[in-house]
Amino acid sequence: MKRLEHNAVLFSLIDKLRDKGSWCGETHLQKAVYFLQDLLKVDLGYDFIIYKHGPFSFDFRDKLTGLRADNFLELEVQTPPYGPRFNTTAFAKKTHKRFEENTAKFSDKIDFVAGLFEGKKVEELERLGTALFITLEYEEFDSTEERAKFIHEIKPHVSYEKAEEALLKIDEIRKEAKKLVSKAI
Repeated sequence: MKRLEHNAVLFSLIDKLRDKGSWCGETHLQKAVYFLQDLLKVDLGYDFIIYKHGPFSFDFRDKLTGLRADNFLELEVQTPPYGPRFNTTAFAKKTHKRFEENTAKFSDKIDFVAGLFEGKKVEELERLGTALFITLEYEEFDSTEERAKFIHEIKPHVSYEKAEEALLKIDEIRKEAKKLVSKAI
């Protein structure tokens, strides 16, 4: 995917997330891009690892910084204890409009992710993102119980029960997502 088309996909994702009431802070964006890329197979080219709040890409963090420096994104400062929210600028909206035909093929997938993230807080996104990451990256686990135990081991603040709940939800989400991925082929 070309750089400007790639940017337009990100701008569309940010706008859709905000339309659905997502906080749209960096953690929300990290998880949304992870789901779009690794669950729905939109080739954005980021490498994710498990980090403090689930899947995280240092490359994507750098991308966000660059997009802010180039006046495509801005941060809206919020009243403490809340962190800032990302918003697209007029310049980003023009870029998105210019590449709208190219990015339209991703609109169902962007809508899907925005719908998943609607009303979710960081804690829930951490659990869902981690559940997806473990499911996709650790195929040696044969059962939900093994995956839940592993999540609790690597993230002790996530109870076994909450990990299991997130894994069951991810299994449902993956079934829904398969329809979108196969439709695109």
